[in-house]
Amino acid sequence: MERNSKVLRVKGKVMDGQSPVICLPLIGKNTEELMTELKTIKAQEPDMIEWRADFFEKLDEEEKVMEALLKIEDLAGEIPLLFTIRSVEEGGEPIPLDEETKVHLLTSLIETNKIELVDYELHNEDRYIKHLREVTKSHGVKLMVSYHNFKQTPSLEALLEKGKKAEQYQADLIKIAVMPADMKDVLVLLEATHNLDTHLTIPVVAISMGEHGSISRMFGWRFGSLITFAVGHQGSAPGQIPLKDLRTVVDIIKKSL
Repeated sequence: MERNSKVLRVKGKVMDGQSPVICLPLIGKNTEELMTELKTIKAQEPDMIEWRADFFEKLDEEEKVMEALLKIEDLAGEIPLLFTIRSVEEGGEPIPLDEETKVHLLTSLIETNKIELVDYELHNEDRYIKHLREVTKSHGVKLMVSYHNFKQTPSLEALLEKGKKAEQYQADLIKIAVMPADMKDVLVLLEATHNLDTHLTIPVVAISMGEHGSISRMFGWRFGSLITFAVGHQGSAPGQIPLKDLRTVVDIIKKSL
């Protein structure tokens, strides 16, 4: 298959699509839980770690968030950290912050230079996305603009439009995660992945969720999806599979290339 995957350089690592970047989530409610999870996750040697901070019970106390971030960054070492506060509308946990306060927190965290990537959703107001694009650029942090749909898989055309919009914001990469009703929907997601990888100037992360979509987590990188999310300690989305199993599948595919 002809591919045109883009290269992402994060924390001295070159991510070029020759293998999927395997990311494991942290979903602890407090610093103690996060450290326990991280020790388990780090031992599995993931390529990236995502802190899903919408699970963190003290998210409205910036000092507590900063304290947890410093501990995560210290223990994670050379593993790149993706920071995410997923909205309820796109599958996240309820949080005690309005959008403006959330963006203020994200700005403060970006300015610490302790995270390598930040996820922010495409549905948010134009002014917030542009502000975070400016802040991330000035601090050398990668901005992942994302779209999640836990109800359905939109049309191919709609998914391509999401990618184009993210590119217009000058995002460093676009993430699309959708829920399939059947295997035809999974094929729509994979076709969108290949199209976006071919035509956009930025890398693509594309996932079909749930039982039907698990195949996209294993094979999506062959269609151009740069990052895949697996289970290290606990999963953060439906259809994630254990890192060990995912690596076995990837190794088998690479042997046949």
